Amino acid sequence: MSAATRFADHILGTRFADLPPAVVQAARVFVLDSLGVGIAGSSVEGGEGLLGVASGWGSPAVAVWGRSARLAAPAAAFMNAWQMHNQEYDCLHEAAVVHAMAAVLPAALAAAELRGGASGAELIAALAVGVDVAAGLGLASRTGFRFFRPGTAGGFGAVAAAGRLLGLDRPALEAAFAWQLAQTSGTMQAHTEGSPILPVQIAFNARAALQSCEMATLGFAAAREVFEGPYGYLALFEGAHELEPVLAALGSDWRLADFSHKPFPAGRATHGGIEGVRALQAEHGFVAAEVARVEVMAPPLIVRLVGRSPRLDAGASYARLCMAYAVARTLQNGALDLADFRGAVLADPATHDLASRVETRDDGTTDPNALAPQTVVVHLRDGRALHWRCETMLAHPSRPLTRDQHLEKFRRCLAFSAQPLAANAETRLIETADRLEEMADVRLLATLAAGRAVEA
Repeated sequence: MSAATRFADHILGTRFADLPPAVVQAARVFVLDSLGVGIAGSSVEGGEGLLGVASGWGSPAVAVWGRSARLAAPAAAFMNAWQMHNQEYDCLHEAAVVHAMAAVLPAALAAAELRGGASGAELIAALAVGVDVAAGLGLASRTGFRFFRPGTAGGFGAVAAAGRLLGLDRPALEAAFAWQLAQTSGTMQAHTEGSPILPVQIAFNARAALQSCEMATLGFAAAREVFEGPYGYLALFEGAHELEPVLAALGSDWRLADFSHKPFPAGRATHGGIEGVRALQAEHGFVAAEVARVEVMAPPLIVRLVGRSPRLDAGASYARLCMAYAVARTLQNGALDLADFRGAVLADPATHDLASRVETRDDGTTDPNALAPQTVVVHLRDGRALHWRCETMLAHPSRPLTRDQHLEKFRRCLAFSAQPLAANAETRLIETADRLEEMADVRLLATLAAGRAVEA
């Protein structure tokens, strides 16, 4: 039996009643978090241009979060996925290193619109199995990134969620995976250069997922070994891999329950450094002017992803993936905010002087996908060296955000919507997410996220 068949059996055989309470609760939390982040992403530079292009991709049908626009379903999934990831603020499965919801949720809500509605319980089940596929592919890898995994693996998760909601049977779902393999894209070059094209790679794969589901009904003979074949996804995109443990765990290990929040609007790899300097400032009371230099010791993936040198001319996408910039802004302000990556502050001389004295070093960890532990040492001008270490980063499922912290982040995100939201949107979105499994029709989520007023 092929891996595609086993994934399809899990996707179509899972019932809402099969999901543990922790998975349902995680869905409530991360649907709200994802919508908030996606709304904030509507005002990121470049969005108007992308919206103009995407508006030509078919007849309007699906809402774009934080905007009045409606687009064809694949185009709306494209825009919403881009908005979710364009600030590096979206949730992820750390062990898999996959921002699965960024592709899965936009595709799932677009599919719900296409089919004329879906219940909250149906959405949660679709998200759970979609995340199982996307995160599972990341967990199967035994090598470091070669391609941009949140996009490539995320696209297959989006196929799973959308295909389930659209009512594909097993042969059609297997065919959809084959169509997705033909469209999968996204390299690490954009990440290496800090290019704003990086989040667009998730968007391409989310859009492709809906197209894959549509083309799966055409009756083409599909490739069978989509994931495990000699030229299948894992061999080409990941290299060394071990998929069998992932397949064997389907239905028992629910990956959505293992998601981490993003408490800070920067690459997850920067979060140990950010938390470390905040904790040391809170404990010792020093200010940025007293800092001589900062060392962050972390696994090699951290160095690879965010150990880059700060650059005055690099722009927001580069800065979000720069440990030195994130640590410097945190030392200056005691926190890191969405506003720290917009406007003139990106070229602030004082920030860059401090950032030039932040070094990220490899701690010798052998796991190529590890994000922790991280150790921070702040060297003060008076000669003191202050040490902090974490084994798991803040907002990992073993160190979750409180509800107040979760809602504080959500509310801050709404303040960055491209267009003003309805007066009751914030309250209605929170109330709706809290009873997500009880919803008769999840299209209400997209309506609220697009800023339209809805009567209680």
